[in-house]
Amino acid sequence: MHALIVVAHPDPKSLSRSAATELAEGISQSGGGHSFEIADLSAEAFDPRFNAADFAAYHKDTTPPADVLAEQERIDRATDLVLVYPVYWWSMPAILKGWIDRVFSNGWAYETAPEGKVVKKLRRLRVHLLGVAGTDAGTFERHGYAGAMKTQIDHGIFDYCGASVVTSEFLFDSETRDPVSLLETTRSIGRNLFNGSGQCEAA
Repeated sequence: MHALIVVAHPDPKSLSRSAATELAEGISQSGGGHSFEIADLSAEAFDPRFNAADFAAYHKDTTPPADVLAEQERIDRATDLVLVYPVYWWSMPAILKGWIDRVFSNGWAYETAPEGKVVKKLRRLRVHLLGVAGTDAGTFERHGYAGAMKTQIDHGIFDYCGASVVTSEFLFDSETRDPVSLLETTRSIGRNLFNGSGQCEAA
């Protein structure tokens, strides 16, 4: 089993980046010879802008750009895709959304058949979502933010491509809670990433 951990935060000292590192450490502790790769989109200077070449690839007039093909190859090597990101305006950062816009392309992640039916091409992929949220769980539930994010991300993106979202969690109160406990939670998620249920144990 191999996980691609994608982290989207401009600060290498951020909680999001530390969470990705701790999650990877949990995978290392899980045994079984499991492996991981961390894709730090900001550090790698991934260009999230959907451009004319991406548009042409969408219409299958040409192959996707080289940077997109490289990211698709990373995902193809993985059994599990893990997205670790700060919650910006009740969604994901622009760099991560742009990564999805460009990488989850027509013909690779999904395909529209001649009769109009969508062919889901990522059924083999397991997905884990970890949002780092500055506010509390009550705020998310009270205003419907958690449900809205699950609709647009879990269902709208990954179900559309056939990938199964195994875990979809938040680290709440990230700006006020002791980061040690939050990082213990992410390590626990890593230790249990490849188990049957995909659920984390109590931290």
